[in-house]
Amino acid sequence: MLIRLLHALCAVLALSVAASAQEQPSDTAPADVSDPTGSVSVAPVARDEEIDTRIREILSATGWFDNPQVSTRDGIVFLDGQTDSEEHKTWARNLATNTQDVVAVVNRIEVVPEVNWSFAPALQAIKDVIVQVTTSLPLIVLAIVILPFAWWLSSWVAGLLRRWLLGGMESPLLRDIFSRILALPIFLIGLYVVLQVAGLTQLAFSLLGGAGVIGIVAGFAFRDIAENFLASLLLSIRRPFSSGDFIEVNGMQGSVQSMNTRSTVLLSAEGNHIQIPNATIFKNTITNFTASPIRREVIDVGVGYDASVAHAQDIVMRMLETHDAVTPEPHPMVLVDSLGASTVNIKAYFWIDARNYSVLKVKSAILRQVKKVLTEEGVSMPDDAREVIFPQGVPIVQLGGAAEKKAKALADRDIRDSSEEALAAEPELSQTEGNLSNEQAEVETAAAKVTPPEEQTDLLAETTKPAE
Repeated sequence: MLIRLLHALCAVLALSVAASAQEQPSDTAPADVSDPTGSVSVAPVARDEEIDTRIREILSATGWFDNPQVSTRDGIVFLDGQTDSEEHKTWARNLATNTQDVVAVVNRIEVVPEVNWSFAPALQAIKDVIVQVTTSLPLIVLAIVILPFAWWLSSWVAGLLRRWLLGGMESPLLRDIFSRILALPIFLIGLYVVLQVAGLTQLAFSLLGGAGVIGIVAGFAFRDIAENFLASLLLSIRRPFSSGDFIEVNGMQGSVQSMNTRSTVLLSAEGNHIQIPNATIFKNTITNFTASPIRREVIDVGVGYDASVAHAQDIVMRMLETHDAVTPEPHPMVLVDSLGASTVNIKAYFWIDARNYSVLKVKSAILRQVKKVLTEEGVSMPDDAREVIFPQGVPIVQLGGAAEKKAKALADRDIRDSSEEALAAEPELSQTEGNLSNEQAEVETAAAKVTPPEEQTDLLAETTKPAE
């Protein structure tokens, strides 16, 4: 017992000396090659020479090592030589460790990778791919058959829902979205069947989880696009305007031409296309001028202080009541607004059908008619008071007797003749005003010849306008 204890102590001391003299540490990397399954028996008590011989013969027999050298001192094995892989180096160390009466192993085998110009690994990889494809061929055929069929069936069901069940929805965008959502489970069932047969159900769940994370990231990256899409849905539900309505949003006016999932296109009175993001429309005040056909307009008239204001009001009121473009209900109003420097200012309020009549043309025609009827009734409409300066003094020409009377008569006659001629030349409708029709229809007709700025589905194409 004492002898064995001394022998073990000497072995530990020798191991310490050998480790300090070793040039490179032992490689303990995990090996893929199988280790020896049991101890190698040499003799009941193996001598160092027998251990060297046995391990060297085994290393040479494998053919994995070049010039293998094995030396043993007091049960410590020192391995030298060269090999082409770390796996073989590890295998040699494990072999020596499991040899009988070996206390420790110092592995100094050098790994020299062998350059292999053979195409055998590449060919083997190609063969493996071919085998995998051949094995998966039934699954590929099943996916080719089931997935297109599930997609077609889902589209067919969506069409039926859109036509029969959701036909009461006025917005084509809402009909399309709801029909696709209701028909989506059919396609998901077909996809699940393919994944279940292929054994990729867990992969599908992982992809869905990753898709959720990607969706969150994409939502932040494309926030404006998502915001405009949601705004288009809400506008389709609320329907604040229809195609052809003349609206004002964020300081921009025009008739509505189309609305897609990103923006709404307006046609301005100048014939320009204006694209407004749907999010901007939803978050701002919308003024719809044609939602109600009746629109109020105001004109200002100034009469002299020497005239009867009530009489002037009656004159303007009678003219407005007889004008074809002015609606009888609500009734026009002619009210005194303010007292100016040289005139009493009157405001005339009247309502017109903005869908059928042009606001600009009607206002022009009414102003002309107000000037005509007031002049005919002798109501003065003086200009604002001005200061006139004569640097050289005021020239005075004094006429006496008959000459003065004659000059005054001639002046009065000229004023009366010119006034009568002006009144006679003042028609009820001027040539420039035409028939007072709404000019926006002409603008839209001309703009229809121009290519729209965006060729997308018009979400207002199927929207019906309220009865006039």
